[in-house]
Amino acid sequence: MDTLLIRLIGPMQSWGVQSHYTVRDTGLEPSKSGVMGLLCAALGRPRQAPLEDLLVLRMGVRVDREGILSRDYHIAQDVLETDNKKIRESVVTNRYYLANAAFLVGFEGDPGILSELQAALQKPVWALFLGRKAFPPSAPIFLQDGLQAGKTLEQALMEYGWIVSWRKGEEPNQIRVVIDSNEGKQVRPDVPVSFATRRFASRRVNTFFIPAPTSPCIEVM
Repeated sequence: MDTLLIRLIGPMQSWGVQSHYTVRDTGLEPSKSGVMGLLCAALGRPRQAPLEDLLVLRMGVRVDREGILSRDYHIAQDVLETDNKKIRESVVTNRYYLANAAFLVGFEGDPGILSELQAALQKPVWALFLGRKAFPPSAPIFLQDGLQAGKTLEQALMEYGWIVSWRKGEEPNQIRVVIDSNEGKQVRPDVPVSFATRRFASRRVNTFFIPAPTSPCIEVM
């Protein structure tokens, strides 16, 4: 079994899974639907394309730098009410995002699929962004040594070096990991059944902490 690692770093990221109407939320780490959408963009797959080959990949997230939960607001004009009859002149929407977060995301699965994704991330068909089109990455998502042959998801996430730089003495001693597990105690409703019809299923995950890396990865040396 192989694992593919990618890097998600940016001044702002948003990974909403329960957004409704005037509130657009974000999780504290990337959602499966958000990252799968990013992979589809790299591959050039339209919304109606099947997702089965991607959904079988087991996903894990290592939080190298916890983001700061922040809120912004937007004013939308001429918004149609839910009864499709009345139009409101203006609506204030609250939009949440993570500031200054850094995530190492891993996928475990078939080597052929992972190799295809690695090539697509190096030369993506469409632009890649971190949850919203207004949030571009500040560092390449593609990692030169991201394809970890012969390593499980857990091994790859534990052994890979820091994807961010820390001042000496400021780095944490341990970091958070969220990983797919059939026996996981937490439920996340973020598995994309269809992007075209916006249908999602649930998955189970485990959250735990691992010792922090002792050195940076080759990308930040």
